[in-house]
This record gives sequence, C-alpha cells and structure tokens, in this order.
Amino acid sequence: MTDEKQGQKKESNIRAVIEPNSIAVIGASRNPSKVGYSVFKNLIASGYTGRIYAVNPNAESILGVKCHKSVLDIPNKVDCAIIVVPAEYVNDTLEECGKKGIKGAIVISGGFKEVGEFEREEELKRISRKYGMAVIGPNCLGIVNRKKHIDSIFLPMYKMKRPLLGKISFLTQSGAVGSTILDLLGESNIGVSKFISYGNAAVLDESDLLRYLREDKDTSVVIMYIEGVKDGRKFYEELRKTTLVKPVVVLKAGKGALAAEATKSHTGALAGDYKVFQSMLRQAGAVEAECLPELFNLAKIFIQPLPKGERVFVLTNGGGEGVLTVDAIEKSGLKLAEISAKTRAKLKRKMPPHVVVGNPFDITGDADSKRYAEVLKEIVKEDGIDAIIVITLFQTVGLGSEVVNTVMEADNATDKTIVSVATGGEYTQSLLRIIESSGVPAYTSPSEAIDSIAKALWYYRKRRQREGEYA
Repeated sequence: MTDEKQGQKKESNIRAVIEPNSIAVIGASRNPSKVGYSVFKNLIASGYTGRIYAVNPNAESILGVKCHKSVLDIPNKVDCAIIVVPAEYVNDTLEECGKKGIKGAIVISGGFKEVGEFEREEELKRISRKYGMAVIGPNCLGIVNRKKHIDSIFLPMYKMKRPLLGKISFLTQSGAVGSTILDLLGESNIGVSKFISYGNAAVLDESDLLRYLREDKDTSVVIMYIEGVKDGRKFYEELRKTTLVKPVVVLKAGKGALAAEATKSHTGALAGDYKVFQSMLRQAGAVEAECLPELFNLAKIFIQPLPKGERVFVLTNGGGEGVLTVDAIEKSGLKLAEISAKTRAKLKRKMPPHVVVGNPFDITGDADSKRYAEVLKEIVKEDGIDAIIVITLFQTVGLGSEVVNTVMEADNATDKTIVSVATGGEYTQSLLRIIESSGVPAYTSPSEAIDSIAKALWYYRKRRQREGEYA
C-alpha cells in the first residue's frame, strides 16, 4: 500500500472513532458506581442517533438495551468500540474488535505505561497495527462530538455540565484538566464542536488528532492541553499547517523539572525542554496560554473576528474600570483608538451635558441601555477602531438587562472584535452567560480582556506574515 493510501485509510479510521455511525460499549455495566455504567448512560442520554450495543458477558440487558456476551456476537457492523474493561483484558478485547472488523476504538481503561506496564501498551500498539485500527487512549476520559450527539465521557452529567454546540474543539492529554475546562465552557454557554481526551496516545497522538481537526469544517478554533509530545518534528509540521487555517491555543504543562517528572506518572509522557517547546510554538504560529484560566479566556476570543490592529475603544459606565482598562492597554502594547471629529460631534449631540466624549468613553453611572446603544451605533462604523471593549457595571440603578441585547446587536453590526467586561456576583454572571451564548466573549476583568485581544492580534499578524512567505 502506498503512503498516500495508508494516510487516507488512517484518516478514514480516525473518523470511525470520532464520527461513528455505530458504537459498542465493551464493559458496559449495570452498576451505577462503575465507569462502564456512566459511559453507557451518557451515550444514551446525549441523544446519539446511531446504533448502540452493550457488551457484558454477565448481563442480559443494561438500561433497556440488549447485552451481547462478546463483540463478536453483534450481528451488525460496528464502527467504534469504547473499551472500559480492566487493563489485563484490554488487549484480548481489542483483538476481538479487530477480528470483528471494527476500525476505531477508545480505550478508557488505565493501567498501561503510566504505571510502568510498557509491554502491555506495546501489545496494544501491535494489535492496532495488525488490524489497522485507529485507537484513542488508553488511560483517557473519552470524547464528545456535539454535532453527532456523542458523549462517551464517564463523568456524570449532573457533576460536569456539557457545552452547547459551537466551533471550539479541545484536545487534551489530561482528562482531569479537560473536564474542568469543558465544565466551564458549559457553564458559560460557550459552544464546543469536539472534545478529545487522548491519554497515553499509544496509537493516535496529538499530531494525528490535530491534523483531523485542521480538516474538520465544524472546528474554527483548536485548544490543547499538552504534557509532552511523541514526535516533536511531526507535531511541529502539523501545528504549522493548522495555524495557517485556524487558531491553535496551547497550554503546556511540565515546564519545570519537578512538573516534568510528575507527567511520567500521569500519562507516561516525556515533557521535554520547555524553552525549546515554547520557541517551537511561536515559530509554528500557535498561541501559548500561561495557565488554565488563560486557556479558557483565549478559547473565547477566537470566536470573534480577529483584530486587524492595536487600536482599542473602551466604553464604560464606571470611570475606575476605564482607568484599569487603559493601564492594561498600555502594558499589553495595544493603543487607545482616536475617534474622528465627525463621530465626536455626533456623540456629543446624543449625550447629556455631563458626559464627556473621549476614549475611554465614560457614559457615567446613570447610563441606561439606550445610551450604550447610541454610542455603539456610531463606534462600530469608525474605521480607526480595531477592537471594542464594552464594560457594564450591572449594579447601577439605571442599567437593565436589556443592555445585553444592545451588545449583541452591536456585535452583529460589525466585523470588529467586540468583548464584554463585567465584574460582580450571580446577577452579573447570569447576564454574562447570555452575552457569551451569542458569541461575544465576556470577561470579569479588563486585564483578562486586553490580554486576550493582544494575543489574538499577535496570531493575526503572525498568520499574515506567514501567508506572505508562502504566497
């Protein structure tokens, strides 16, 4: 078989894992305390419309679905097997999957190289190669494909909120880290296309999955949590190609010597030299997140149109918040936008006498949603502005929840980057969630918003530079 045909076969088999039309859960359980029960229940509850099969030699049925003694007893074709049996039985199970003609598998079970069982993992690889199976895992959390209504994550839905359908896809080496980000995205009403926890990456590694997401039309942004990579050169090449067509945000763990050692007992990964990895990310055009909160913040900013320059306009009903935003702008290297004389004159006529037109534009604490709308209507048309920050102190008496629609309407009226900033408790957070559900990123501090815009601008400029090099 030629390299081209082998590559096409591998891509087809990856789709069998992430976009299957039929799934067998091997190790499905009747016991609610078992992982096999949660995986099977979540798959059903997610509304998956393909065929679902349960495999358990000790059960007649699970959750109303007939059980098969072995995957070989299933009379119909199976695209993907989700394996949740004890580690010592995984390879025999995978062998049966190969004989059945199954092209993809997700091995959730742990107990491989992360605990020193290197030969067990090597055997898993040999079986995968023998049958040409695409395998995610072992030692992983599972996957989510919102468009296909697939949820094979073994964490209960009442403990971890699932996100809406969206354009962000998440690759994570750590299921624990992945689950927290997924929960935050769900709580914030930010949509997700695909979530893939790949664990030890015995067969399909981060590079294979990144290549898949590059070609995936339902993914606009890729975010990644990485402890180590299997093949640095391969990863660099896939990353470099991907960032030319869509943003990739990477959080690297295991930066120091102690943390690098810890990764070995987690996913069995070799963390490598962080400075080299950091340099590689920049050369490839990927955006680095420094911590988990920033990974979450950056995922949101890339939902918006990319800023084309550093000129920022700040609209606020609280002077202090405006000053803090200016501090963040100066620190980041961005600039305050200049408002044209024509627009200044229009805004002055529309504002009450005590409001001074400027940037930051403090429309004062008595502002209502109408005042916000009057300003945004003019500002979105200004050529000299690249990004707009709308700060709302929802605690003021005159500002009602209708300002949420004002922000959404402004976002729909322009291709500029627009973000929302509001600090406060439950009432404020509830309104921010509504804003974010419309595709406008919401932040709880000016510095978070500015830092995110600055990194989005870096990506835009880096991508334009590289496009010029390849033109």
